[in-house]
Formats: sequence, C-alpha cells, structure tokens
Amino acid sequence: MQDKIKGVIYGSIAASSYGMNPLFALPLYSHGVGVNSTLFYRYVIAVVFLFLWIKLKKHSFYITIRQAWKLFVLGILFSLSSLFLFVSYNYMDAGVASTILFIYPVLVAIIMTVFYREKLTLQTFLSILCTLFGVFFLYTGKPNGNLDPWGVFLVFLSALSYAIYIVAVNKTSLKYLPPEKLTFYVLLFGSLVYIINTGFCTNIDTIPAWYLWINAFGLALLPTIVSIEAMTVSIKLLGATPAAILGTLEPGTALFFGVTVFHEVLTFKIICGIILILLAVIGVILKPDYHKWIFLKPGHDTETGESN
Repeated sequence: MQDKIKGVIYGSIAASSYGMNPLFALPLYSHGVGVNSTLFYRYVIAVVFLFLWIKLKKHSFYITIRQAWKLFVLGILFSLSSLFLFVSYNYMDAGVASTILFIYPVLVAIIMTVFYREKLTLQTFLSILCTLFGVFFLYTGKPNGNLDPWGVFLVFLSALSYAIYIVAVNKTSLKYLPPEKLTFYVLLFGSLVYIINTGFCTNIDTIPAWYLWINAFGLALLPTIVSIEAMTVSIKLLGATPAAILGTLEPGTALFFGVTVFHEVLTFKIICGIILILLAVIGVILKPDYHKWIFLKPGHDTETGESN
C-alpha cells in the first residue's frame, strides 16, 4: 500500500508540474520573448539537464540508426504539439487552452479505432460526446465574446500532434527504451524546430531581465523534466492507467494559475466545459477493473494483477 500512496503522490506531482506551462511562459511573452524563442530556451535547457542527468546515472546514449529516425519523427510531433499550444496562448486564456488540450486521450481512441481496428465501445462514444459538448461550453463561456476560433483550432492541432505521438510510441519498439533516454532524444530532435524557426539561432529574443531566467529554467525543469520523471515513477508504481488518470489534474493546475496569477475569468459555462472534458478523459482511459489497483497487494502487477 505504501507503493500505491507514493505512486499517487508522484502522479499528482507530474500532473501539477505540467500544468505550470502558462505560469512560466506568459511572463516571458509579456516581456517581448516570442513563442519560438521561449520554446527554444525550454527545449535546450531541458536537453542540457537531461544530458547531465543521464551522465550522472551512467546510462548509455547509444541508439541505432533505425531508432534515430523514429525518435526524430517523434521529436517533431512533440515539438509541434508544444508550438501549437504556446501560440494559442496569444488567442485565448492559457488555462482554457491547456484544458482543451486534454481531449487528446479521446483523439487517441479515435486513431486506434480508425487505423488499428480497435472496437469503439459505448463508453468511448459517450466520452467523445462529452468532449464535444465540453469544448462547446468552453467556446461560449467567455463573458466578453466567444473564444477565438483560431486559438481553438491551434489547441486542437496541439492535441492531435500529441495523440499521434502517443500512438507512435505505443506502436513501436521505442517504448522499451529507458524513459529518460527517449525523452532526451525527443527533446533534442524537437529543438531543431525552434533552431530553424529562429533562423538557426540568429533571431532568438534575448531574455531582458535576470529574474526572467527563473521562468526559462522553471519552464524547462518543472513542466518538462520533473513532470516526465515523476510520471515515470508513478507508472512504475501504479501502472499506466491509474497514472494517466492522475494526469487529469493538469488542466486544473493550469486554470488555477490562470485565474489566481493572470486574473483570467472563470465562468459557470467554463466550469461545466472543464467537468465534461475531464469526464470524457476519464471515460476513455478508465478500465472497468480500475478499482482493483487500490486493493492489490504489494508485489502484484497493477496491469495484470499477477504476482511479480
């Protein structure tokens, strides 16, 4: 039971830290640091820290050529997901944008059904309906007019890119790589997008004040490294499904900071939309036997229930 409690704590840390993206990104925006420059700092700093972390753990950096091109594709997908999300912050409240992003489990279910012939259950269908209604409530929830359609579209592209990324990892042998190695190469290859977008580092916006470097390092450490490492531990202790369910705390964290720090408006319709989207996410990733993980004895596998 101690392992289960630790898993919940690590999963909550992972979810909460990932939801801090707007907290660190928006102050950089307000001081003239553009989207591509912000993400350049995020990715490069994270890559450096992950490199040092892997060296400290004395793990190998070796990958095959076949793994390299697959990691390159994953890196581009992951990077585009970040880019679309961060650009959307210029068109809509960051907390709402981060919440709409969490339709990605539903998109994963659709991709798996259409392209991999997985059965579309009633539970998944109802989750898709919840998502559609949830996005509608978010779209009409602003008191001073609707959300910008372009912003909603950008978040959808971000969610779709991330959904394809998840399916690609799940359907390739890359899922057997150590998590820190996979993350290192995904971020390394993903940083190429921002190197190119900044004119091969010739048009990078400088961070104008020393204290804003706290935001740059915070963006690289908390929503990136801490979130990934904590989620890895949570999956190991709980299994993938319960850990993923804890990930639904992420949009709540983003909205919390959006409302308390950036004074974004939280209306009744937005609250309804958030609840519907979270219900949709839980409906997709929640297995019928989810409750069993709470009662498993230590030493049992949380996915199969068998003894290790």
